[in-house]
Amino acid sequence: MVYDVAAVRAHFPALRAGYAHFDGPGGSQVPAEVADAVAGTLVAPLANRGRVTAAERAADDIVVAARRAVADLLGADPGGVVFGRSMTQITFDVARTLAATWAPGDEVVVTSLDHDANVRPWVLAAEAVGARVRWAEFDPATAELPAEAVAEVLSPRTRLVAVTAASNLLGTCPPVRAITDLAHSAGALAYVDGVHAAAHLPVHVEALGADFFACSPYKFLGPHCGVLAAAPAVLERLHPQKLLPSPDAVPERFELGTLPYELLAGTTAAIDFLAGLGTGDTRRDRLVTALGAIGAHEDRLRERIEAGLAELPGVTVLSRAAHRTPTLLVTFADREPAAAYAFLAERGVHAPAGAFYALEPSRRLGLGDTGSLRIGLAPYVDDGDVDRLLAGLAEFLGQ
Repeated sequence: MVYDVAAVRAHFPALRAGYAHFDGPGGSQVPAEVADAVAGTLVAPLANRGRVTAAERAADDIVVAARRAVADLLGADPGGVVFGRSMTQITFDVARTLAATWAPGDEVVVTSLDHDANVRPWVLAAEAVGARVRWAEFDPATAELPAEAVAEVLSPRTRLVAVTAASNLLGTCPPVRAITDLAHSAGALAYVDGVHAAAHLPVHVEALGADFFACSPYKFLGPHCGVLAAAPAVLERLHPQKLLPSPDAVPERFELGTLPYELLAGTTAAIDFLAGLGTGDTRRDRLVTALGAIGAHEDRLRERIEAGLAELPGVTVLSRAAHRTPTLLVTFADREPAAAYAFLAERGVHAPAGAFYALEPSRRLGLGDTGSLRIGLAPYVDDGDVDRLLAGLAEFLGQ
């Protein structure tokens, strides 16, 4: 199918301000349809979920529709879709719940490629019960995290393996299925951070072998909230702390308090917008084809950027993995990344510098906690944006 980026851009009111956005990994701009869904929910009759009044039914219908939409996006069971304030909050909740089943001497595996939201919750949960944390290290020279790095730290005491589906700092997509297979062969569960991956790649939770898959709608054109997808049978075995009168059914037992109905409506609208860019008989089919077309568009622009960066003096691209998202971490031989960030911002090009909560990979790359300049693509970025980025960097380096 032909991807018409100009037609896509027309749906994003924020683009009228004239900025070139390479900050998608930190949060995407949203189409008007998402804003309309959020606003429409807030001004319509609404109440706590129920089936008696019209306002109760509206809330209930929103939740059910959002679970189905997320399930279509992730190839998951809607009965295992949990909503929360953020991926970080959900992961902390799951970590505390799982840790209640661990014993001193048990082990959890985390990786040096991951965002801290898929590291610190497990480290703290392990410390609280006397479990041991083992680290699977990625190769900074190649930016790859091979399955063998995880295999080396597995043992019969491993209870959980936490791994990213795509690094928000480097874009690296490790071999998740191979890693989850290793985890399961050791008798462990696999928790996959899909926040960065879900914005760029078709996802099928079962095909990935993920017992838990967490992501954030605001990375794929939606509002700010968090999502967890798991098999209902897995969730049935877990008993999180909750209020006594709150529902004990799955997935509701994991959702603490009243859900933000307007954000769930916006999440459904974002997924429907993405599906509208694809072809097929079902929403799932349309989402897969849309994400494939978006990926091809973003990869073409990424290759343009990489070719342009190769012609600039003193620029090193650290994103080198064979399979990666359109996200580039770059350093400069004699310039500070923060200076490039500010220079580009003055010219209407948004490409931020930092570690972006990915402290472990930033440190392993020798960048400390300050990181470097990150260039991230999104479905609405076009060739004109790329021209502005490369021209801005050339001017910055030619000063």
